[in-house]
Amino acid sequence: MTSTVPALGTRTAEGSALQAVLLDMDGTLVDTEGFWWDAEVEVFAGLGHTLDEAWRDVVVGGPMTRSAGFLIEATGADITVPELTVLLNDGFEGRISRTLPLMPGAARLLAELAAHDVPTALVSASHRRIIDRILGSIGTHHFRLTVAGDEVERTKPHPDPYLIAAAGLGAEPGRCAVIEDTATGVAAAEAAGCRVVAVPSVAPIAPAAGRTVVPSLEQVDVRFLHGLMTL
Repeated sequence: MTSTVPALGTRTAEGSALQAVLLDMDGTLVDTEGFWWDAEVEVFAGLGHTLDEAWRDVVVGGPMTRSAGFLIEATGADITVPELTVLLNDGFEGRISRTLPLMPGAARLLAELAAHDVPTALVSASHRRIIDRILGSIGTHHFRLTVAGDEVERTKPHPDPYLIAAAGLGAEPGRCAVIEDTATGVAAAEAAGCRVVAVPSVAPIAPAAGRTVVPSLEQVDVRFLHGLMTL
């Protein structure tokens, strides 16, 4: 998809401008949501429990502590949240060390954002150890800052991670476009006052005011993101 968008900061007819783009990681840029579920299934199998496939929609996109707490309560497994968090991160990290598929359109979009000098941040509920491993493949140069789930007091669905990212880039939340794949992430971005592009990965997300739903990042370019500011 080719874009001929004017330089960042160019005002639209309504006097608004795109100031920054904030992107989720798992399921948005990298096709790893299935890796998390596989790690959860494997860990709980080792604990003698079978996970219900229906729980996948519950744990996707949320903070590790919430997902871990839900699965412990649902299964009755004899393990603490901190202990389970370590096992899940280990299982996930082992999987991304073998393969790390990008979502369709992700590499092109990141390159285009860089070419247009759009300030960009990675905002994830994953822990720093996981983000840094994945950034080694995506490329740290694509992001001016990154926000990890274990570095904020309240992660998604709270607005804090996106408010922190916007402030770090010197942008107004209402002039930031957020790209997310889960309802939890969308809720966080909308609570922060950002414009949202939802690219559902596991569970469907309905369109709403201030929210645009697309089937793939292949439908998203810089012109598209500038256009969100006029909606």
